[in-house]
Amino acid sequence: MFKNALISVSDKTGLEKLAQALNSAHTRIVSTGGTAQILRDSGVSVLDVSEQTGFPEVMDGRVKTLHPRVHMCLLARGHVADDLALLEAEGLAPFDLVVGNLYPFVNAWEKQMRSGNVNEQEQVEYIDIGGPSFLRAAAKNYERITVVCDPNDYEWILNKRELTLDDRRRLAAKVFAHTSAYDSAVSAYLNQTAPAPQVIPEPETTAAGAFVQPLRYGENPHQQAGWYKNLTAGQSEGIHRAHVIQGKALSYNNILDIDAAVGTLREFDLGATCVAVKHNNPCGVGRSPDASVAVKKALAADPVSVFGGIVAINKTVDAEAAHLLSQLFLECVVAPEFSEDALQVFAKKPNLRILQWQNLMKKEAQVEWRSVLGGFLLQQQDAVAMTWSSDWKVVGGDLTDKVQEDLLFAWQVCAHLKSNAIAVAADGMTLGLGMGQVNRVDAVKQSLARAAEFHGGANGAVLASDAFFPFADSVELAADAGIQWIIQPGGSIKDDEVLAAAKKRGVGMVLTGQRHFRH
Repeated sequence: MFKNALISVSDKTGLEKLAQALNSAHTRIVSTGGTAQILRDSGVSVLDVSEQTGFPEVMDGRVKTLHPRVHMCLLARGHVADDLALLEAEGLAPFDLVVGNLYPFVNAWEKQMRSGNVNEQEQVEYIDIGGPSFLRAAAKNYERITVVCDPNDYEWILNKRELTLDDRRRLAAKVFAHTSAYDSAVSAYLNQTAPAPQVIPEPETTAAGAFVQPLRYGENPHQQAGWYKNLTAGQSEGIHRAHVIQGKALSYNNILDIDAAVGTLREFDLGATCVAVKHNNPCGVGRSPDASVAVKKALAADPVSVFGGIVAINKTVDAEAAHLLSQLFLECVVAPEFSEDALQVFAKKPNLRILQWQNLMKKEAQVEWRSVLGGFLLQQQDAVAMTWSSDWKVVGGDLTDKVQEDLLFAWQVCAHLKSNAIAVAADGMTLGLGMGQVNRVDAVKQSLARAAEFHGGANGAVLASDAFFPFADSVELAADAGIQWIIQPGGSIKDDEVLAAAKKRGVGMVLTGQRHFRH
């Protein structure tokens, strides 16, 4: 068992049981402030760190363990005689167990953001200095010190009693991950609260996550996976904030599809909108003043692809909408609220996951991370127009309010499809979506084929393209199908040829000047 332990924790989970076991084994325990008081109250013999240092805790606890008479006991090497002789000369005993965790900086930050009461001075006090210092010192000396930062490891350590060098090395690695994640969160807070935060590019950057829950597997059963929340996103309204009211635990693929569905949904801030997603692509989107009508439109948009999909709605789901949704096999339904009657309807399908996410429409500027071989890429999240822009160039006639609404709707949906992407829409409903094609003509054919199969065609509808048309062939196909208006970025060297083809076929064109590739 251990001879000398330093214990100073913010998270007191499991602390008393651990300390009592150490006390029974005659381990000498040095502790600080509130930790020491809790241990004394539970009958554990404790030495205040100030008794070891000969210096009181000062500055409201800012300086406790930051003292040579603490760090000498942490950094002394067991195989270096001079180190041990120095400790003996000073009347000190080397620590062989260190238990610590850090001030709840992220929790405090999130609490402030949720309450709207942001107090920077209060938040700064949650920046831990002494904790990371003594944890890192102990972890550096893992050859002789067992260092523990996770309360979940207490029982394992007590049961194992004798730890190997590999055990101590793994625990040390865990400490450096813990302190690194902590520092990343502090860096993100300071960067986000700076007057003019610069996110990209930076000479160095970090990513830090906190475990949310285990996942049965990844995209496929042979792949291991886990779910983490981003500690460097601060106030981000992430999926981890959603409450699973009913159904099984979320899978890796569920989480990806919820991300795609809510990401699309956040483009629509007026009226009720319903987004159905399959394999990370929207397969049906419906919009209406009435939530149940929006649901009906989204499900009818592509009744084949929606099978086994994810549905997200930006308004309260009532019994009528629940009846529509419960008629299909779906993986998840996500909404800010569900009526009691709706939940009773869903209860008849216990495997259907029902997620309540009250702030799912809170749109925030975020940085997107993409893993690549040997590294990762960062980019600002794509910003899609929420309203019609006077900067857009309209060619080929006057727009009615209805056509303008449909064009904007199709444009917003198209931006969330994998490129090459085409969206055909009419009356606040997608009729056919083409995505993930390696040429634009095939994406056009795919969208028009779906419109023909499920809606009898695209006559009078509008079409959106996520990037310019390199040739006139796509426009000609759209015109032959009865498309009246097209919205696209423009910018091709053959724009004149494309516009001429549209004019010849009586198709109006809107050029936005902004591309929305999605890979």
